[in-house]
Amino acid sequence: MPLIFVCALIGFSLAGPVGLVVGAAIGYVLSTVAASTTLRGLQGLQSQFLDTTFAVMGALSKADGVVTHDEIRVTEEVFERLQLSAEQRQAARAAFTRGKAPEFDLDAAVDAFVQSAQGGTALYQLFLQLQLSAVAADGQVHPAEHAMLVRVARRMGLGEGDVARLEAVLRAAAGGPASASAPPPRQRLDAAYAALGLTPAASESELKQAYRKLMRENHPDRLTAKGLPENMRALAEERAREINVAYDLIKQDRQFS
Repeated sequence: MPLIFVCALIGFSLAGPVGLVVGAAIGYVLSTVAASTTLRGLQGLQSQFLDTTFAVMGALSKADGVVTHDEIRVTEEVFERLQLSAEQRQAARAAFTRGKAPEFDLDAAVDAFVQSAQGGTALYQLFLQLQLSAVAADGQVHPAEHAMLVRVARRMGLGEGDVARLEAVLRAAAGGPASASAPPPRQRLDAAYAALGLTPAASESELKQAYRKLMRENHPDRLTAKGLPENMRALAEERAREINVAYDLIKQDRQFS
């Protein structure tokens, strides 16, 4: 209610008690209009997030020259995973088809999304993670697909290292939560350090600091406020769990709490 309060004070200073009432009423109207505008803007951004997600997914599926049945199946599974409505599925399929077309301008689509979202690194990484999980669903990432992922990352102000860290998060989480009865395999442990953007030489303090920073940046509420569609909230929660798995692997190996 700050705007109402400010307008009421201005009204009171100009016209006394009557001005206080009039100012408060004006403040209420302005607050309502501002809230409505913000909501419409957020809804528009969320719609664009979904549209860009599936258009880029379509382009990635065509990156190696052919769209396979597996890639189409994985895309449909993403619809289920995100619990898209019938209307959203129709729009997502149209975006996917548009992305596969030879004339699709990948760079322009990503640039338009970045310009409108201005969501920061965590939101863009989540976008890339969804692309990567779809591409890697068949157990491999084609070199052409990897190159396109890096190309998209760079349009978002990220780089190949960020793509590598996202791949590391998926590898570290691939075996599920760490088992207390056995030490983590070396490969998963190396991936866990990479997921946190560190090496095994990192101190305990550096590990905790990196973990807290990642968890803070990837909090679902924070990402939703930056434009993440509500039906993608589960994806943000999944990423947080994967970061936790990576951190737990390191804690188990180093035996610190």
